[in-house]
Amino acid sequence: MQISDSSSRILAGLLEARTGQQLTMSRRWRIETALSTLMRERGIATLDELITILVMGREPSLSQRVVEALLNNETYFFRDRAPFDVLDRNVLSQLAKTRAQSKRLRIWSAGCSTGQEVYSLAMLFAENPEQWRGWTIDVLGTDVSSGCVERARTGTYSQFEVQRGLGIGQMIKWFEESADGWRAVEALRRPVRFQVHNILEPAPHPGAFDIVLCRNVLLYLSAEKKTLAFERIAGALAPDGWLMLGAGETVIGQTTRFGADINARGLYRLVDGARTNKRSGPDRRTATGA
Repeated sequence: MQISDSSSRILAGLLEARTGQQLTMSRRWRIETALSTLMRERGIATLDELITILVMGREPSLSQRVVEALLNNETYFFRDRAPFDVLDRNVLSQLAKTRAQSKRLRIWSAGCSTGQEVYSLAMLFAENPEQWRGWTIDVLGTDVSSGCVERARTGTYSQFEVQRGLGIGQMIKWFEESADGWRAVEALRRPVRFQVHNILEPAPHPGAFDIVLCRNVLLYLSAEKKTLAFERIAGALAPDGWLMLGAGETVIGQTTRFGADINARGLYRLVDGARTNKRSGPDRRTATGA
């Protein structure tokens, strides 16, 4: 199944218009694989035939399915385990002290795909029940793909998915086997929620997040859109909060709002100017009624 340059450009334009993500030349090899299942379902023989249907604009739902198929939804539990260890050891222990009075934590996982990152975060809290007893923990997962968000809400994964990143002990402790696969237990589902959201849009409610994870999302954005994404995140982060990026991502040359945390590798803090500006405004936690 071959695809012409013009068809590749049309698909790349559709993806960027809907999500802000670029389908660079290095990623265009995925097109045939990503769309093959959809094309079989619809009885579409060639990619150029699919493009013709899209260009005619008669099937908006098909356009959305094409976009979602082209997104890179690779994820698994505790992906690149080291960052979660840093989060647990350095950040959560510090937040346990600085938020001791309110006993409330808000965490945003942006670009959460099918939810494994969100449930991994929930496990960090569930595995230390005494430390977090009496706390209100809110873990929000967002993704531009409605299909991924729908799957994440079920908390149900295949045998293969649930074993990626989890030991047998964690798998048995935190997931229950069902007719549809392995479902996260109530203790993991209780503090989490999911919604469709694009990182380039204004941040989701309520804001003032203590931690924002945006891992392996910015890789697919243009330089201009990366800067906008950092602005959105900065506006959603508590003045003393943390940002976690993917291993191949950085703030250098992309934004002046964040700087590296020298005590926590791979994590970033708002720079002094950004913190000062946010402190001069209204208390966002009070404003949201929390």
